[in-house]
Amino acid sequence: MLFYIGALLVIMSIYPWNVINPNESPFVQVFAAVGIIAAASIINFVVLTSAAAASNSAVFSTSRMIYSLAKEHNAHGAMTKLTSSKVPSNALFFSAVVILIGIMLNYIMPEQVFTLITSISTICFIFIWGITVICHLKYRKTRPDLAKINKFKMPLYPFSNYVVLGFLTFILIVLALAQDTRVALFVTPVWFIMLIAIYKLRKPKSQQV
Repeated sequence: MLFYIGALLVIMSIYPWNVINPNESPFVQVFAAVGIIAAASIINFVVLTSAAAASNSAVFSTSRMIYSLAKEHNAHGAMTKLTSSKVPSNALFFSAVVILIGIMLNYIMPEQVFTLITSISTICFIFIWGITVICHLKYRKTRPDLAKINKFKMPLYPFSNYVVLGFLTFILIVLALAQDTRVALFVTPVWFIMLIAIYKLRKPKSQQV
């Protein structure tokens, strides 16, 4: 967060936010202004390297997560298949197919796909954090005995919980006001309904939460 805010502060100290060209990286503009001619190539190299590292990490973690879900009978049993070197091959292949779908969408709707995917991801994270904060409120109210012996307690409880929920609600409102991100508010609930339906169909009623 410090580096993110610091970078924005430096950029806007050189270029006012209302004169930055939205079609060009602000970092490239700043570097070009200080005389670094190869700024665009340097930034592209850094971005591509970071994207490759992030993608590699995502594929690794996603394939292992799918494998773990399959081991707990929350995903298809075929996802538990391992190679001789203990790599979950089917889960890895499935992860690669999903990435391929994303690449295809980039060619079909290049101007909207990034905003759509990032907006849906944002809403999913808002849901996760919102549920976490609500569960913490419920936990503190129903189990005060356990809360007293916790070594680390939520600072400024319950005020901080409601501040977080208010901030998450504010983000949802901002997403709803922007036309490019509003569609994610309709797509994400459909995705949740599909997941719940699959869960209900696959899991025996005696094991459903």
